[in-house]
Amino acid sequence: MQPRNLEMSMIYELRVYLAVPGRLPDLLARFRVHTLDIWKRLGIEQAGFWTTAVGPDSNQLTYLLRWESLAEREAKWSAFVTDVEWLSVKAASEANGQIIERIASSFLLPTDFSSVR
Repeated sequence: MQPRNLEMSMIYELRVYLAVPGRLPDLLARFRVHTLDIWKRLGIEQAGFWTTAVGPDSNQLTYLLRWESLAEREAKWSAFVTDVEWLSVKAASEANGQIIERIASSFLLPTDFSSVR
């Protein structure tokens, strides 16, 4: 089977944030109160958010973003990380110190038998 072209398929971006110990509530509040509204304005579509209930790290937030292509991701994510409102929100939420210790990101392609396309 030939690998699929990333530019021709729906792409899901898996992002895993490890919060600084004790700062997960601040990270969740930032998403809940600010980030999702900014994403909506910029056309960034989330496909779900999860916290770790059982596992090696209870300071973890995992979420999926849905992209039509890598080009769409690049354009919209670039707009997000340079957005004036986002930069202000980020600075205010980190006034008492950094919230995120580490971020991991992967790009996922649904299989031909996936319920998610």
